[in-house]
Amino acid sequence: MIRCIAIDDEPLALTQLAGYINKVPFLELVKSCSSAFEAITILSSDSIDLIYVDINMPDLNGLDFVRSLVHKPLIVFTTAYSEYAIEGFKVDALDYLLKPFGYNDFLKSANKVKQQYDLLMFSHSQLNDEKHLFLKTEYRIVRLEIDSIIYIESMSEYVRIHTTYDKPIMSLLSMKIMQERLPEGKFMRIHRSYIINLQKIQEISRGRLTLEGQVCIPIGEQYKEAFNRYMGQSFLGK
Repeated sequence: MIRCIAIDDEPLALTQLAGYINKVPFLELVKSCSSAFEAITILSSDSIDLIYVDINMPDLNGLDFVRSLVHKPLIVFTTAYSEYAIEGFKVDALDYLLKPFGYNDFLKSANKVKQQYDLLMFSHSQLNDEKHLFLKTEYRIVRLEIDSIIYIESMSEYVRIHTTYDKPIMSLLSMKIMQERLPEGKFMRIHRSYIINLQKIQEISRGRLTLEGQVCIPIGEQYKEAFNRYMGQSFLGK
C-alpha cells in the first residue's frame, strides 16, 4: 500500500480528492489536511509515501511547502491554475492534476505514482550493489554499470542517462532519486538539469565542464560553491 495524505484548503475539493484516493486499491489515505501546517505535523510523526497537495493555499502555498521538506515523499500537485505546472516539476513533482479533474484522470495519475513507487522500491532492493543499478526503461529492466554513466539529464518527470554505450537510457525517475542512489564522492549535481560523473571531467572553462565525449555542461549558480569546494580538494598547481 502507498500511504498518502491529501492537502487542500477547499473542503469540497478535499472531500472529492479523499473519495478518489479511497477508491484506488493500492492507495491508503492516512489523513486529509486543510492546510500545509497540519500536514507538517502528520509528516513529523508518520511514514508517508505520497502527498497530494493543492498549490494555491493561504499562509503556506503548496510549492513553498514542498520546497521546505528535507525528505520529500512522492508529490502530486492539484490546482486550478495551469501556469503552476512548470514550477511544480522544478521541485521534482511526479505529476500535476488540473482542477476540475475526474476519477479517470486521477486514476491515470495514480497508476503513474504506482509505477514510480514500485521502481523506487525495486531500486532499493538487494538486486543493486555498489557497482550496478537496475533501471526500468520502456517495458524492460536493464542492469547498468555505475561507472559507465557520463552524466544524467533531467527530462521533466523522466531522466536521460548518458553512458559510454551508444544509446542513452530513459527512465521514469526524478533527479532527487538518482542523486540519492548514486555513490557520493563520484557523482555531483552541478545544475538543476544535470548530474555528472566526476571521473568523466576533462576540462573546466568559464563556468562550463567538458566531459568525456566532448559534452559541454553548464554549472548552475546554486551548485558552484559545492563544485568549487570539490575542485579545491582535487586541484594541483597555482
